Amino acid sequence: MTRTHLIRQQPAGKAETLRFTPHRVAGQAGTSFKPEHFAAILEDPPQQGFFEVHAENYMGAGGPAHAALEAIRRDYPVSIHGVCMSLGGPSPLDPQHLERFRILVERYEPAMVSEHLAWSTHENVFFNDLLPLPYNLTTLLHVCEHVDRMQSTIGRRILLENPSTYVAFDHSTISETDFLAEVVRRTGCGLLLDINNVFVSAANHRFSPITYLEAFPLNAVDEVHLAGHAEQVDSEGQPVLIDSHDGPVADAVWQLYETIIARCGAVPTLIEWDSEIPDWPVLRAEALAAQEILDRHGATGQVRDAAE
Repeated sequence: MTRTHLIRQQPAGKAETLRFTPHRVAGQAGTSFKPEHFAAILEDPPQQGFFEVHAENYMGAGGPAHAALEAIRRDYPVSIHGVCMSLGGPSPLDPQHLERFRILVERYEPAMVSEHLAWSTHENVFFNDLLPLPYNLTTLLHVCEHVDRMQSTIGRRILLENPSTYVAFDHSTISETDFLAEVVRRTGCGLLLDINNVFVSAANHRFSPITYLEAFPLNAVDEVHLAGHAEQVDSEGQPVLIDSHDGPVADAVWQLYETIIARCGAVPTLIEWDSEIPDWPVLRAEALAAQEILDRHGATGQVRDAAE
């Protein structure tokens, strides 16, 4: 497919030249894009699906990473997934990081843009992790302010992802599902429902994932994530699940996914696999398994697409 230049109509008589053919992701399953899969993806003719990248891996101006992503973007939709915005922290968002994110969104015209309900910075310290936050009015105000700032800067509605957690806070006064619903109500953002995160948190905190999902604001969900997890033992000898993204989706997570798609319709779904990367056919097979479920429910129900 050759690159095209299309015109998107804008208010007040303005027009914007699009660098890429616009693609929709309604009812489609995609995968994380990994450079080691680039050659194998190009060998196949363009297929249904989309690819997701972590924003922070593409914040340089050029180089091989951008050359590969531009080639992928010509044939496929992409989604951009941020991991370092620190929307849940008390400090203001880093303006330089936010501007780099804006430029990236402008460059690739992603079908979806998402970030995490988490924090990863404090003053001048940067943590290589997505850290949890207490759910109360103080943190709600911080998160809403940051989501508003991010959306206004990049000119797009973002999707906020529910976290996987390993600790809970005595200072929390709001349930996670109510917290997310209130952020949606106040900011107009959407939600990215990570079902593996729900399963991991439910196991670690001993609650029912079904009960959690029944309380989740599903009407705001515009994307679903699926991933593998690891089983470990904590310092007290108790089992703990880790959101490791290093293996196939567990059977129990597939069962929860089928339940959600049956209720929500064919929501765009992404398979995450970020370490112990398998060969491309293995990752592709996970996406095809999700696509089979989407097709089955999309044929009889609603097909959902992310709203821009």
